[in-house]
Amino acid sequence: MQRPPLEKEKPFALISSGIPGLDGVLCGGFTPNRLYMIEGTPGAGKTTLALQFLIEGARQGESVLYVTLSESEAELRMVAASHNWGLEGITIHEVIPDEQMLDPGQQYTIFHPSEVELGDTTKNILSRVEAVKPTRVVIDSLSELRLLAGNPLKYRRQVLAYKQYFAKRNCTVLMLDDRTAQEHDLEVKSIAHGVISLEQVEQAYGSDRRRLRIQKYRGVGFRTGFHDYGIRQGGLVVYQRLTASESRVIREQTQLSSGIEGLDQLLGGGLESGTSTLINGPSGTGKSTIAAQFVSAAVQRGQHAAMFLFEESKSTLLNRTDQIGISLRQLVEGGQVSIQQVDPAELAPGEFAHAVQEAVDVDGAAIVVIDSLNGYLNATPDERFLITHMRELLTYLAQRGVMTILIGVQSGLIGSMASAVDMSYLADNVVLMRHFEYQGQVKQAISVFKKRGSQHEKSIREFWIASDGVHVGEPLLRFRGVLTGVPVYQGEQEEIHGHKPGRR
Repeated sequence: MQRPPLEKEKPFALISSGIPGLDGVLCGGFTPNRLYMIEGTPGAGKTTLALQFLIEGARQGESVLYVTLSESEAELRMVAASHNWGLEGITIHEVIPDEQMLDPGQQYTIFHPSEVELGDTTKNILSRVEAVKPTRVVIDSLSELRLLAGNPLKYRRQVLAYKQYFAKRNCTVLMLDDRTAQEHDLEVKSIAHGVISLEQVEQAYGSDRRRLRIQKYRGVGFRTGFHDYGIRQGGLVVYQRLTASESRVIREQTQLSSGIEGLDQLLGGGLESGTSTLINGPSGTGKSTIAAQFVSAAVQRGQHAAMFLFEESKSTLLNRTDQIGISLRQLVEGGQVSIQQVDPAELAPGEFAHAVQEAVDVDGAAIVVIDSLNGYLNATPDERFLITHMRELLTYLAQRGVMTILIGVQSGLIGSMASAVDMSYLADNVVLMRHFEYQGQVKQAISVFKKRGSQHEKSIREFWIASDGVHVGEPLLRFRGVLTGVPVYQGEQEEIHGHKPGRR
């Protein structure tokens, strides 16, 4: 006799954690009616995450319960007040020994404390659950249950019993663990349906870096690896790790003019949308000014732009561009250009990538300027995979047709130059700026070393900035060794801006 086919279990709709970025990492949220373990050292943000989970449930009209075995209700309300949260709709149940435990007459003499207190604690928790009938529960923390259990076997059985009990009552449970055990509790992790690990990494300078990782999530294709997060007023903000390969698209490229005839000629007509351009050179050669010129030209075409400054302040950039006729200030005030000053000591790569994503996806930026790569590198000196981060970011921007300009500052002023980070092989275009000396004056030169989008001019041209803007002169055909900083003049007449023929 043929057996009837097994009935497939109906899929559950995932429930939100209350943290949009975490929902993205979890590919939708938590599977309901399961037990999850949230682990992290003290200060990593476990309580904040748990409160956001319950607040989201209360917002949707669910009955929610916070069982605290260590912190008092007053302490929890102080945490909520620091984020301007109201805890209406959240039941807080304290299971904390009172001051009578300090009385020697209350000490156990015949039975071990764990034999009495574990049973009393369990009855206390379950009676409250029966009264509230919650759909979301937080138990804070596992370390208290571990100490009450006394031995690993009783502790594991206790957690397993909680899992079965809550599953029968359609409860989604978060159990918090502060990692106070000497060894990682792998046995309890095997019981949990999912495990989220929060890490707080100390930095040699600046604020600590926080990142999370989904160690385990049964039945869901979650986003693996580490994801940066921060604790802000309003709760945890998770910056999902950028993975450009998830949205591969092929776009047609259009050539975008800089608005400067000589510069466009040098670039073979301009820069293409969806490409990245590295402008490399020592300080003072005009790299940021060229980027500002492209931003101004983009706005004149009706596009939006975003600039991220790591070193130069926003006010300095606006004052400087005012003096050379590039009206960035008016464009910022009009909302066509956004300028974000990045504090290197407070930066995490994931947070920066998230800010760029918002500028493109929310504000609609068609051109992004990162000034400079050196500042980005200095902001993350311990980040081993900085190049990988930047590659993912550039690929993401290219897939959305965004033109990206990267500013690279080379060490030195004249002669041989060195870059702190080599991004030339990642960038589609490479523009090289140089100082050179001629007849007692310091001049600037510009050349294009690499361009993938179109043919470009191979010559080296003079470059200067005046009160009426950016200027690109004729090719320096009669000079040899301009890139060395001390060129040799091979012509009969001077052909440099500011020097007329016959003038000495």
